[in-house]
Amino acid sequence: MTPPHLTGAPAGPRTDRPRRRRARGGAPLPLLLPALAGLVFLVLPLVALLIRAPWRSMPELLTSPEVWQALQLSLVSATAATAVSLVFGVPLAWLLARVEFPGRGFVRALVTLPLVLPPVVGGVALLLALGRNGVVGQWLDSWFGITLPFTTTGVVVAEAFVAMPFLVISVEGTLRAADPRYEEAATTLGASRFTAFRRVTLPLIAPGIAAGAVLAWARALGEFGATITFAGNFPGRTQTMPLAVYLALQNDPDAAIALSLVLLAVSIAVLAGLRDRWMTAS
Repeated sequence: MTPPHLTGAPAGPRTDRPRRRRARGGAPLPLLLPALAGLVFLVLPLVALLIRAPWRSMPELLTSPEVWQALQLSLVSATAATAVSLVFGVPLAWLLARVEFPGRGFVRALVTLPLVLPPVVGGVALLLALGRNGVVGQWLDSWFGITLPFTTTGVVVAEAFVAMPFLVISVEGTLRAADPRYEEAATTLGASRFTAFRRVTLPLIAPGIAAGAVLAWARALGEFGATITFAGNFPGRTQTMPLAVYLALQNDPDAAIALSLVLLAVSIAVLAGLRDRWMTAS
């Protein structure tokens, strides 16, 4: 037998997996300076928020009745908006990922439109659709006596409107990455499409649903424009944390900073919770 070093054959097992190579050497100065400036631009406001925070009076500020009402309403409304997004967003993501129909790209564009739509415009659109004189709201008011604007339910509706696209995008991407042959195998064994989705697909895409739900919850928690336009800014009823920050900034800057730190902590927790998923995807 001819030795491997005489035939040119590799002595060990070969692998066809591509290896990522990192560029060696320092970064060129024309790229390094703008990169550092961009980093400072993004980090400096957050550092300033931490430096100017009233740490000694923080417990007193966060336990005041006004702040506690805003915190409680924000947590409840964001959770309710996430639940609404799950109920409607997961089936919508499955429809976009698994079903071929004319105009699917246009429907996907409409679903993602709230991501780029100014939140105030979204609030105006909600008023025109669900307001007391809106396209649908007038029938809700006359037939069922349901009024959505300037109520706590209106807060949930506004937050769900801006948060649901985050969940739909996350779940749709997970569905496209999942192998549809598992569903097909389940249907060939006699399971209905819904049973296959519930027993096979849903466990497979559970991480994507969880990630989308966290993103939707964080987006709902920080919603401002659509909420103040559609639900107003009434303490104890529609005043969420972002609205409380806006109001407190005019009268009590320390309370505004304290609430801002709470929102910052939530954002950091969301990023930390989704880090493993993003690292896996990259």
